[in-house]
Amino acid sequence: MIFWRSAMEIIDSGSVILTAYHSYAPSRIHLVDEGCATPLSPGHSSCRKVQYQEIGLLGRMSSRGARLSSPSSLLERPASQDSQDSMEDYWSEVKNIEEDGERAHEDLLERGSMDEAELEEAWLQEAGLSTLVSGELGEGPAEALLSTLTRSQAAMVKKRVDNYTLTMRKRNKQPARHVQDVFSTPDTLLVDPILPVSPKSPNGHMPSRCIHRTSSRVRPAFPSFSPVERRVSECPPPQDTSDTLSFEVPYSEGVTAHRRGRQGDCQDCQRIRRDDPDLPTFQLPRPKLGLTHIQDLSCEDMKKIGYISLIELTTFYDCLGIELKRNRAARSKARESGIFGVPLTTLLENDQKKFPGSKVPLVFRKLLSKLEQTGLQTEGILRVPGSASRVKHLRQELEQKFYEERFDWEQVRHNDAAGLLKMFIRELPYPLLTLQHLPAFAAAQSVSSPRHQIQALHLLIMLLPEPNRDTLKALLEFLRKVVAYEEKNRMSLWNVSMIVAPNLFTYRGKNAKQEEMQGAAGAAHLVRLLITYQELLWTVPCFLISHVRKLNEASKKPPSSEKTKRKLLLMRKRNAEKTERSELTDLREGVIRVHAPLHAKISMAIQLDNETKAKDVMARFDYENGRGSRSTSQRPVQYLFEVGGNIGERCLDPETHLLDVYHVNPHCEWLLKPTTT
Repeated sequence: MIFWRSAMEIIDSGSVILTAYHSYAPSRIHLVDEGCATPLSPGHSSCRKVQYQEIGLLGRMSSRGARLSSPSSLLERPASQDSQDSMEDYWSEVKNIEEDGERAHEDLLERGSMDEAELEEAWLQEAGLSTLVSGELGEGPAEALLSTLTRSQAAMVKKRVDNYTLTMRKRNKQPARHVQDVFSTPDTLLVDPILPVSPKSPNGHMPSRCIHRTSSRVRPAFPSFSPVERRVSECPPPQDTSDTLSFEVPYSEGVTAHRRGRQGDCQDCQRIRRDDPDLPTFQLPRPKLGLTHIQDLSCEDMKKIGYISLIELTTFYDCLGIELKRNRAARSKARESGIFGVPLTTLLENDQKKFPGSKVPLVFRKLLSKLEQTGLQTEGILRVPGSASRVKHLRQELEQKFYEERFDWEQVRHNDAAGLLKMFIRELPYPLLTLQHLPAFAAAQSVSSPRHQIQALHLLIMLLPEPNRDTLKALLEFLRKVVAYEEKNRMSLWNVSMIVAPNLFTYRGKNAKQEEMQGAAGAAHLVRLLITYQELLWTVPCFLISHVRKLNEASKKPPSSEKTKRKLLLMRKRNAEKTERSELTDLREGVIRVHAPLHAKISMAIQLDNETKAKDVMARFDYENGRGSRSTSQRPVQYLFEVGGNIGERCLDPETHLLDVYHVNPHCEWLLKPTTT
């Protein structure tokens, strides 16, 4: 108690005597009132130290579960809990970044430079609905996508199109104000249908104040919502268990309580509170159609997954009362050669010339490999910075010698490798989480519960471009290994998250420092979720796969024009002839023919039952073709694929029940082959 009395006397006296400074102990700064502190003289430590004392205070105030407590409660606070709530590692990492002077480019972001029309146009284009603003309406992919949306999703698209239309009218046409326009109410400006002639109108004309928002240029034919025919679902019916995250229903349909303004009625928010000290444990559902990971789908299917995910994410955020913002990338020339400051796509193009099929930049994989070999058990790995001069020298050598294969990796210490890894991420000309989606990641910090945060992150991972998503996955897998050696390296999940967060969530613009201070704890919490739930986040939700199947089926529906109808009838006639010829040798109900071009026996007919799984077919082919063969162990593992029908291509989980796939996609082909990863 003597210590606290003396501390309070210092505050009351209106002055502070700073006898020592410890850059890694911002947890002590809360004893000093910022408003009572006097400026340091030039002979004392630099202003940067004082700045990070203040940041440490704000970080502690904004950290998860941090509260201003009484002196006695702070003295009795357990050390483990203090390390959990403290943002010490975060601000130390920020300090190291700024001392390096290698913060990402500031000229890439133009906040506020996009008006609403540009924002809506960019959103519609990314959602695969660009024809709604280009005026090229017809029987195209956009119409097929619109016809498969849920009510909430279609309402969100309509809201975006209407906002675009209204903004364009305000921009392009500003007529002289009429007296009736002066006294019009805001509600009359949002009328969608054409109103009937008002009986109170003396001339029998429509009042000019009603602005009709029907436009032949941008108004799409939105889908009617007749009941959709039920079929075998991608997922089993969700069970009411707190540890299972349902993939069957779109996430936006599960937050109806938020949409109605009754957040307190949301069972997910009641079940798991955001301030719980431990993260919930979620079990992946085991659908009969099998789990599908991102790498199991074709690029064309993943492109459609991206369209649907953006619409679903926007609808989900709207139901939660969160406005989905976007950043606009300014035109700037990025480096086309070298390593640091080069876009991921350029790095991969260069790597694929030597190593076809590369999905993660080679230098990034080398740095991760170096750290895994020598640094996983090193105390303070990622936290303790390497020598700044040595890291700078190694960076220059990497730029000059890496692609010539003359770089000596033996000279790289693990702390230097960690510094180079973080520097590589920071100096990407476009953030790893992408410039346009970084605000959506940051917005997940304000979501009410961990379950909803995971759902938001799940959709965001589906949205990321393939190079960004693959590189992020490689990073998260490495970070999970670091946490697994916590007993030896003293790096807990929270420590790792705090250090990685300022490298992933880069704040730019005029208010960057303020935004960083406000979002520090939230950013670290999101990194913690990404590390913990990475297997779940890289699993494609069943409702998205079902949506892709419906979208592919809708795209194959006969178009309305006469010319295309004739072509379609001709194709049907040819297909009917092929079917008649094949019926003589075709398979009966419940029998599939699996093709295996790399096996000695290239084809096999298999009778399906309720228990037949993909792994059974794989084992059958291995048994038939590899009995006593020495080459069996050398042959790459081959998986069963469903190809065509209402899906582009999907690698089947070995636990997939094939009869259920047969019913959902009866016209697909069955192919046994290695994966392309």
